[in-house]
Amino acid sequence: MAWLAAPLTLLVASAALAHPGPLPHTHGGSFFAGLMHPLSGLDHLLAMLAIGLWSCRQAPALRRAMPLLIALGMVAGAGLAWAGVPLLGVEFGIASSVLLAGVLLASLVKLPSALGGSLVFAFILLHGHAHGSELAPGASAALYALGFVIASVAITLAGRFTGNWLMQRDSRWLRGIGAAIAAAGGALMLG
Repeated sequence: MAWLAAPLTLLVASAALAHPGPLPHTHGGSFFAGLMHPLSGLDHLLAMLAIGLWSCRQAPALRRAMPLLIALGMVAGAGLAWAGVPLLGVEFGIASSVLLAGVLLASLVKLPSALGGSLVFAFILLHGHAHGSELAPGASAALYALGFVIASVAITLAGRFTGNWLMQRDSRWLRGIGAAIAAAGGALMLG
């Protein structure tokens, strides 16, 4: 499992940021642009995947609520961005969410549902804000949001189903993947 850490860290260190540089970049406002955005930014992809993998070990109530938490967090974060509400340190927060989600996964910690749900919502709010701030002027916010919400929920659910499958075989895989994702988050934080 250690073999995952080095290549993933190198990949993340060189190309992971979906939001590079001080100048904002924008994406088209189509459904397809929104759908592809969480898949094209490794920071977003790793965070959603780690949250999904981690969720397989959580209480049934939190597992059931996870898709709704992801959707609401994404929309709330994007809504803040579209309303012009700045969140300081969004990129650092996103990198931190990758690191922390990886640590949660590596430790296989079970959190009380309220705490776990709050953490997930906070992580996703940051990701939603980043997605929302990249909407091209005059583009369709509704179509773009629909795309990135569907992609984010799908990645998270794929992570959960993969986590369930791995837990039936050997939980060390989840721990190893979590450690690799945490290392990638650390690399993102170092920038």
